[in-house]
Amino acid sequence: MAQSYRGQKIQLASETNEPLKEETVKKNYLLSFSIAIVVLLSCVGPSRTVVAQSGDSLYKRLGGYDALAAVTDDFITRLATDKTLGRFFVGASDNSKMRIRQLVLDQLCAATGGPCVYIGRDMKTAHKGLGITEEDWNISIKHLGATLVKFKVPEKEQKEVVAALSGLKKDIVEKP
Repeated sequence: MAQSYRGQKIQLASETNEPLKEETVKKNYLLSFSIAIVVLLSCVGPSRTVVAQSGDSLYKRLGGYDALAAVTDDFITRLATDKTLGRFFVGASDNSKMRIRQLVLDQLCAATGGPCVYIGRDMKTAHKGLGITEEDWNISIKHLGATLVKFKVPEKEQKEVVAALSGLKKDIVEKP
């Protein structure tokens, strides 16, 4: 079911029955990786970019916007359908879920050196009062890893994502 965003119809990859092309799959894995990077780098701020020694931004190495969108979709779906983490999405309207998705995508895009601007709240403010535990954090990191593996993100980029996310933990986890 296509949804509308700013007057344009949007259809999530998970809503189609069409087979994915190899290029789309590569971009999707890079997107998943990029989303993780955005989440990890949000503490640093969107003005910083991750650039490889070759000069290509992490955004480009991950496959750009479409790849990041696919990674974001898969990662958020894993979180929302997890028996432990699903409680954080209960009561959120479809519109709220679309907003969460877009904020995560924009943050990831900006943090990896892409052209997006993240306009959301800082991680501490956004997660305050949710009671996120160490166990919740660990489960989400496992889902992120599974998403990155699904999209065949190279090990080097996976490590960059994990390194970036580790800095956010202190602002997200409220209970040991």
